Amino acid sequence: MADNAETILRRLEWTVLRRLDGLLQGDYRTLLRGTGLDLADLREYQHHDDVRHIDWNVTARLNTPHVRVFTEDREMTAWFLLDLSPSVDFGSGEQRKQNVSAEFVAVLARLLTRHGNRVGAMLYGAGVDAVIPARSGRRHVLHLLHSMRTRPAPAEAGATRLHELLNHAASFVRRRSTVFVVSDFISEPGWERALAQLAQRHEVVAVRVLDPLELELPDLGLLTLRDAETGEHVVVDTHDKGFRKRFARIAAQRESELREALMRAGVDALELSTDGDLVDAIVRFVDMRKRRTRLAGGGGLPTHLKHAA
Repeated sequence: MADNAETILRRLEWTVLRRLDGLLQGDYRTLLRGTGLDLADLREYQHHDDVRHIDWNVTARLNTPHVRVFTEDREMTAWFLLDLSPSVDFGSGEQRKQNVSAEFVAVLARLLTRHGNRVGAMLYGAGVDAVIPARSGRRHVLHLLHSMRTRPAPAEAGATRLHELLNHAASFVRRRSTVFVVSDFISEPGWERALAQLAQRHEVVAVRVLDPLELELPDLGLLTLRDAETGEHVVVDTHDKGFRKRFARIAAQRESELREALMRAGVDALELSTDGDLVDAIVRFVDMRKRRTRLAGGGGLPTHLKHAA
């Protein structure tokens, strides 16, 4: 955490951003969609269309489902909902989840602002304790990054209530925007409904940060683990093969439930690991959205994928 925001952003501009520019060749539209407020056309509903765009009046009149097709605004506003609760300040290797989160936000915010778009952020610790208004420019990105890295730790430990952050955003962000929810999604129940409601108005992307140690424990003998949310300590014997298997089974079940919850909420998901490559993760995400956009437009699968399916 010794590097200042200017040093970090300059490093990311010379490494991550330059690699992304080369790999994506400036094609960020599938990742960073516009606000989509201008109605361009109506057409029959197709598989994979967004049901939120169904025009029910036309559907009832023609007795066939029709969807509204929008043109995208040239400029957009993006909001980063940043979960900075204690559980995010964890990492089993050189990187902590909070560092991965900060680098992702810096990269995406810089991509947007250098094309004239605006970005804002809401910071959540023990509650929503800071709101950074949406603005443009490199100086604003530096301010956002500095705010993430220098904010004080929550005064007291407690369970994360992610729904508070989501509900606050729903009431605060009025204009349709692209919303990135950056969190490890270790939270009290209740956030699923709030996320689905937020996605009804905005283009929402769930950016999930995780660490490999949260999925599987290696054989390291006796370990003292501390719950970052509650401060509780517990001693576990990782040499016990049965314990490691139970841990992995519970972690796998949580993974499955989390992915199902995000799917039900109707949001896209991007996973960032502390041992992963940020560029590779973003490129895979962009490719996934390109494929889905092609399918939604009736383009179907490319020939080589048809044969593989």
